[in-house]
Amino acid sequence: MSYLHIAAKDDLLASLHDNLILLGYRGSLVHGTYEENTTHDDFDVMGVYVPPKECVFGLGKTDTIERMIDEKLSQKKTRVWDIVYYSVQKYMSLLLKQNPNVLSLLWIDPKYYIHKTHWGDLLISQRQNLLSKECYHSFSGYAYGQLHRMTHIGPTGRLGEKRKELISRFGYDVKNASHLLRLLKMGIEVLNVGELLIERPERKMLLAIKRGEWPLQKVIDLADSLQGEMVTAFNASFLKNKVNYGFVNELCMNIVEGFYKEKVA
Repeated sequence: MSYLHIAAKDDLLASLHDNLILLGYRGSLVHGTYEENTTHDDFDVMGVYVPPKECVFGLGKTDTIERMIDEKLSQKKTRVWDIVYYSVQKYMSLLLKQNPNVLSLLWIDPKYYIHKTHWGDLLISQRQNLLSKECYHSFSGYAYGQLHRMTHIGPTGRLGEKRKELISRFGYDVKNASHLLRLLKMGIEVLNVGELLIERPERKMLLAIKRGEWPLQKVIDLADSLQGEMVTAFNASFLKNKVNYGFVNELCMNIVEGFYKEKVA
């Protein structure tokens, strides 16, 4: 069953379909580390939409929509779709902060886009202008958030139970460990070459970590080494210090205004 079939079952997601400008896969699938027969890999999807007119011109408040949807594959197995939709305003504000997840949507392989309009193409065409040295803080910050969660159970619930199982089995959350090292490596690459390499060349290493083949200390030692490389890359980076707020604000306005001009044309 495709993502679009899943989304069609959700009234809110279905109602926003005509407003989507960009929709694509994210997470382990695009990084090349998805494993079909595991309990800790979901299908992750991210979308960007222009809010309905009542939210742009009126008092509506649609902004960020998150869903966890179970697709029943058989009597004993389900696939979980982890879905997040951002209004274009929210998405652009996260780009200004160099959020690793929202940046990645602009750099995935074209085959992983589910839906893309010319407004989505416009966003992708400007991706080089949407990078700055502030990615050092966002990528390292997200990475060390993963480091904390590696050994802390946190909230209960579906994801909490899966994390409890990993920590119980391996002594730490191997999925978070994989994210930790991937984020550090990606941050170094962005600072050095000004591009996000989404499909990971070190996928075999990341998969080995997700399977619990690395002891915790080995993960921590490599993370410490990569953090040092990231500091060096930050100091030498040719990227601008910050993304230009005025440029991003105008780009956002052009998309929203242009979208609604086309609606009435």
